[in-house]
Amino acid sequence: MKPTSHHRKYGLVETGAGWVGIEVTEKGVKRLTLPAEGRQAALAELGVEEKDLTLESGGGGLADRLKHFFMGEPVVFKEGLDLTGATEFQQQVYRAACGIPFGETKSYGELAAAIGKPGAARAVGQALGANPLPILIPCHRVVAADGGLGGFSGGVETKQQLLEMEKKGKK
Repeated sequence: MKPTSHHRKYGLVETGAGWVGIEVTEKGVKRLTLPAEGRQAALAELGVEEKDLTLESGGGGLADRLKHFFMGEPVVFKEGLDLTGATEFQQQVYRAACGIPFGETKSYGELAAAIGKPGAARAVGQALGANPLPILIPCHRVVAADGGLGGFSGGVETKQQLLEMEKKGKK
């Protein structure tokens, strides 16, 4: 029997916002793509082909929660995350970001203070820029102290749409 230490499974889920790609290892969810306009775009984002999709029903409960999330419903993602490869600092930032409730935001500085590194707002932003699991690690909920959106790997427009969708869904 082959060891499964590097066993990865891939899946796609169609949401109201587009196709989301999922990569899972035995440790948890390794990567999630932001919604793409078509299956092929999502596959390209994951770097796999149709034949590589082995995740049953696109990811089961995770797929369902993603669909609900993109319908604007408050969803709690309880999946285990595989953060192998992330630095200890990045992992601290990701854990802190996961504590921001649906429909709410925190500033980069508040997140830096929350992990005991006040003054590291820029480093927090860089860590979030490298986030392999957008939505599951809700980096879109982290904004600039002046109320500006800051950056976002999927583009600031996407960040704005996610925040607006969550505000509506929170009511």
